[in-house]
Amino acid sequence: MSWLTSEQALAALGTKPQSLYASVSRGRIRMKPDPKDPRKSLYSGDDVTRLAARASGRRKAETVAADAMRWGEPVLPSAITTITGGRLYYRGHDAAELAETATLEDIATLLWESPSVDFSAPASSSVARASTIAPLRRGFAVIADRAATDPPALGRSVPVLRAEANGIVAALAAALGATGQQGPVHRRIADAWQRPAAADAIRRMLVLLADHELNASTFAARVTASTGASLAAAVLTGLAAVTGPLHGSAPASLLAVLALADREEPNQAVRLWLAQGRPLPTFGHRLYPDGDIRAKTLLEGTVLPPAYAAIAAAARDMVGEEPNVDFALAVLAAVYDLPRGAPLLLFSIARAVGWLAHALEQLETGTLIRPRAHYVGIAPTSA
Repeated sequence: MSWLTSEQALAALGTKPQSLYASVSRGRIRMKPDPKDPRKSLYSGDDVTRLAARASGRRKAETVAADAMRWGEPVLPSAITTITGGRLYYRGHDAAELAETATLEDIATLLWESPSVDFSAPASSSVARASTIAPLRRGFAVIADRAATDPPALGRSVPVLRAEANGIVAALAAALGATGQQGPVHRRIADAWQRPAAADAIRRMLVLLADHELNASTFAARVTASTGASLAAAVLTGLAAVTGPLHGSAPASLLAVLALADREEPNQAVRLWLAQGRPLPTFGHRLYPDGDIRAKTLLEGTVLPPAYAAIAAAARDMVGEEPNVDFALAVLAAVYDLPRGAPLLLFSIARAVGWLAHALEQLETGTLIRPRAHYVGIAPTSA
């Protein structure tokens, strides 16, 4: 994300300082302190550009839609999650405050508006029991099997769908590592990984990862749900999207930066990484210009391992961004010596709750999500 000084923002907008400040207060333009001079502020170049384009005249519908797909205006109504004022809210409740005591089961109860949720492990399938299969592969296999056999969601009652959603998350959690039959998911995962001291950290991670508005995997899951496909099919879509390095696999990308820092001084490692035209993974988030509240909450009271602290300092110095939740996941995985790939596994279990909340909400609308493509190929010719 590019950041502009007040002079640059005012020049681009062609307006007065009062109008700029009003746009900031209304949440239209994100602002953060200037790291070089805390007395000054920087303004989101993306937000300024979008407002300037809007002010220049009514844009074509396809331009508005294209901008919306790139961190722009909201594209559909939802009552599930919002990010405003640098905070994350689940149905109006501050997620950081919920993370103090809530479990993933509590969050599912809230997001699904369900009377109760219990992710006790289901009877193990042959796939879930196969210890030779990597956890992520087990998860895909279990959910794919359900996607192929569960009935379509369209036309079924909400209580029945909530019960089905409960079973899907229980099956996914069991496949990805939550052994044992009873107890909250975070404790079963900690027991399975033989890391009892990590149980509370895992609980907080699951709570803060449960939903994040209309992110890529959630949008993908919601599109699938809009077709009337089974809830398991929607979760399978989300699971596929979350594995990307720009999404749930971002913590693994940080390991490559740390490996480079082992050979080079941290500042030089970050400089070399950026010189290759690659954005620094796990730093910065467009929705949190002052720093990702999820990362701040998860890392509160945690002493960063030296390698991670050095990379964070270099990132602040050269990129001007704070660590995001992916960095926090990588740090906690290192601090508690969690299994390789643990951040993605936890991300997938937690976010399945959000995918299903959005699937249930989308089904209530009874509409199909069907954008149009803006064709830029060879001009059609008549025969």
